[in-house]
Amino acid sequence: MIPFNVPYLTGAEGDYIADALRIRRFSGDGPYTRRATSMIEEITTVSKPLLTTSCTHALEMTASLLDIGPGDEVIMPSFTFVSTANAFVVRGAVPVFVDIRVDTWNIDERLIERAITSRTRAIVVVHYAGVACEMDEILAIAAAHDLTVIEDNAHGFGGFYRGRPLGTLGGLATLSFHETKNIQCGEGGALLVAGTDLADRAEIIREKGTNRSKFLRGEVDKYTWVDVGSSYLPSDLLAAFLTAQLESFDSIQHARTLIWRRYSASLSDWVRACGALVQRVDTDRQHPAHLFGIVHRNIETRNRFIEHMARGGVKTTFHYVPLHSAPFGRSLIGKISLPVTDFVAAGLVRLPIYPDLERASLDHIVDLVLDFTA
Repeated sequence: MIPFNVPYLTGAEGDYIADALRIRRFSGDGPYTRRATSMIEEITTVSKPLLTTSCTHALEMTASLLDIGPGDEVIMPSFTFVSTANAFVVRGAVPVFVDIRVDTWNIDERLIERAITSRTRAIVVVHYAGVACEMDEILAIAAAHDLTVIEDNAHGFGGFYRGRPLGTLGGLATLSFHETKNIQCGEGGALLVAGTDLADRAEIIREKGTNRSKFLRGEVDKYTWVDVGSSYLPSDLLAAFLTAQLESFDSIQHARTLIWRRYSASLSDWVRACGALVQRVDTDRQHPAHLFGIVHRNIETRNRFIEHMARGGVKTTFHYVPLHSAPFGRSLIGKISLPVTDFVAAGLVRLPIYPDLERASLDHIVDLVLDFTA
């Protein structure tokens, strides 16, 4: 069976972890944290990105930074991972789900403004598959209503929108380094803060509400509790693993892009003939080849496709259960209609894409897809 995902290893991860063990610096903000942070800064152009234990925790930090609390509303797509909503729900806020576009599978910017109320505090965009949302329009809406845009960029590390790196467009952004992502350390993430007005506080929140980072830099003679916070700082052992991955960023991206392009070129005629959809990618944006998805006409066809691929020895999988239709989502907001979200979620299936995918396996996957009759 060709697996859906194989976490990629560069070969240097063990050496760097062994070096971290040798120098006996295990807690966060050690030498490998600084090395990884420097490379993330170079890739994203954001000054002082903050490594976190997960993208979930980075999202929770955005809620803390904006002082979001009970009764506040946060606009977001329903077609996303549960962390996008949980980060705000744990603080008593209410997620306001907006439908997605049928072409890009991103939040539909044309529906955002009508979802804004006097209680709205932020707009969370999810760059699905690393393909940028319509950010110019979304940022204009946010500015008109004095709202903060948060980029959930779990899929989009290394992507661009009109020449600007994803994660640099809104006021706050988050990254994921989970083992399913292009660059990974098993579990991990990062918070990106545009500008300096929130950067100092973000550092404090990540350090359990203390000014410990300033103490370690010699800026204060002792550190103490100065704000609300939690333990969001990853071990330097994880940062050592991540450092090895980041050093191979270009080669990882290149390998994934070749696979994505092969799928796109080989399957385009088949997709049209089947009445299926693939994600639209405009020429003014560049994605990091995080995933390749096909939306079938209905869930029955999708399930037949998954079974067909499995019989041929290939593991494929669907994606999110939309949050508005999940049991807890319904308990929060009741029953709402998001027809495009439901359609995409019901039909979507993802093909294997990872640097270790061999040419023969890729050929087999493509041939097997082409053998399927919708």
